[in-house]
Formats: sequence, C-alpha cells, structure tokens
Amino acid sequence: MSNLYLYPTWVRLWHWTNAALFLVLIATGVSMHYAGAPGLIPFRIAVPIHNTAGVLLSLAWIGFVIANARSPNARHYRIHWRSLPGDLITQSRYYAWGIFRGEPHPFHISAERKFNALQTLSYLGAMYLLLPLLILSGWGFLLAPWLPETLNGVVTLWLVAMVHLASSYLLVLFLLAHLYIITIGESVFSHLRAMITGWHRDHSTDA
Repeated sequence: MSNLYLYPTWVRLWHWTNAALFLVLIATGVSMHYAGAPGLIPFRIAVPIHNTAGVLLSLAWIGFVIANARSPNARHYRIHWRSLPGDLITQSRYYAWGIFRGEPHPFHISAERKFNALQTLSYLGAMYLLLPLLILSGWGFLLAPWLPETLNGVVTLWLVAMVHLASSYLLVLFLLAHLYIITIGESVFSHLRAMITGWHRDHSTDA
C-alpha cells in the first residue's frame, strides 16, 4: 500500500468551489424553471443568485483551463488513442458486469494516469464541451437585449434556451454518475477522502 499525491491544492479548491456553485445553479435553475411551485426559491430571489453563481462559475472555469494547461495535471486529460478502443470495452464491461461479480478493477490509478478511459472521455466532454456550452448560453441570456432576434431563421433566445437546458441536463447526469463512481473505490469514502486531502491510496481495487 502506498500513497499518491494526485490532487494539488488548486485542483481541490477549484473542485469544491465548482461543486458548490453547480449545486446553487441547480437549486435556483429549477426554482426559475418551475416558478411558483411550492417548496422552491421565489423567482425574484432565484434570478440574481443564479446569475451571480453563473458569473462565478465562468471565472472558475477560466481559471481551471489556464491552471490545467500550465500544470502537470493536464497529462490526465490526454487521450491514449492506440489503447482507447480496448480500454473502453474493458472498462465498460467492468462497470456493467465485472463490478457486480467482485472482479478486480482493470484500471489502476498511477501518477501518470488518474482517469480510466471512460473517465477521461467523460471529463473532457464535461469540462471542454458541456460546461463551455452551459456558460456561453448563460451569458446569452444575460446579453439577450444585444443578440439578434433570429439566427438562420430560428429565434435566437429559443436556441440559447435549448442549449442551456440540454447542457444543464447532461451535466446533472454527469454529476450523478460522478457521485456513483466515487463510492466504488477501496471504500465508499476513499475517493472523497482523496479529494479532501489530496492523497490517493494506491490499491488494486480502486476505481
């Protein structure tokens, strides 16, 4: 058993800040979408909180992209194309079948790679596709008075709304999958502990 320092301070600070902002955006977004429903945040309160959280999420994302590009952490987001097809099949089979039969995890976290093939693609998709779409469409709402009324015959605000809604739903699905994956390490809380302390316990059954 050995320990790997995989999550430097800036990654952990960004992670928990991003998580808190995303939860605020979910709560206020749902309250705005279903305005007037009992038990939700009043619309007049939800709007400014949602907008503020959105601006802060934008700044956090920009900070992540810059820091990730300038640090060794970027290596964990590289796709290993030659082994990708086989790794995806192996990892998918484990999550769909092997994990329920007590099979050992086919991927072992190392200082060079902390994500398996499925995680690499999902994190790339979340951080460099879905989150930018969510942020840009959110700014589209804020800057709506300055947008053209239509874009190629489509009402611009409707297009912005659909992109914002679709990207937010997909990111919520990513969040749910993420919450599940962190529970299947050496123990239920081992991955959560690593994101708090920065240290990952190197164990053959880690996810």
